[in-house]
Amino acid sequence: MKDSEDIKFDIDSSKKTSRLRNGILEVTICAAVALILAFFIINFVVQLTHVGGSSMYPTLSNNDDIAVEKFSYHFSEPKRFDVIVFPYKEDTGEVRNYIKRIVGLPGETIQIKDGVIYIDEVPLEEDFGFETINTGGWAEEPVEIGYNEYFVLGDNRNNSKDSRHLDANGKSDIGLISKDEIIGKAWFRIYPIGKLGKIE
Repeated sequence: MKDSEDIKFDIDSSKKTSRLRNGILEVTICAAVALILAFFIINFVVQLTHVGGSSMYPTLSNNDDIAVEKFSYHFSEPKRFDVIVFPYKEDTGEVRNYIKRIVGLPGETIQIKDGVIYIDEVPLEEDFGFETINTGGWAEEPVEIGYNEYFVLGDNRNNSKDSRHLDANGKSDIGLISKDEIIGKAWFRIYPIGKLGKIE
């Protein structure tokens, strides 16, 4: 028969084992919840991307780091002048995130001539371009934008590979961007710290 000290030891040992088991369970649950939240945030809410090149200067600069907001386009349509991020396959086969500004919307006809952007034959009022456009690419002739498609330009208009771009055969390369291709809206610059702020 166990004496009182043995019984007390068994109870203490059982409590410690139970506390350890509960602690492990809590840590496991917390880790699982954190992983699920991280997956949800990365895939549906926000992700980080790096700016490579100067095609969006002066709005964005080479080596900026930005947060891309992915949530709102599930419930609303992209708007004119939104800065969006979409994947583009380079000639090397590498897929990179491109960052451009929406200029033309679904159902519109866009044309760029003599440095002026025309939407449905009306000059577009905007001041995002770094300088006057030298060439309209394939948009020198009227381009009809289809359903769920967008015409995009870089703010550094004469140093940007965008919807105007023609390949070596004179055909549109990037062309019109479909809504399904859009990763999200460039929302907030997080680096460099001195330029921290919302992207307009």
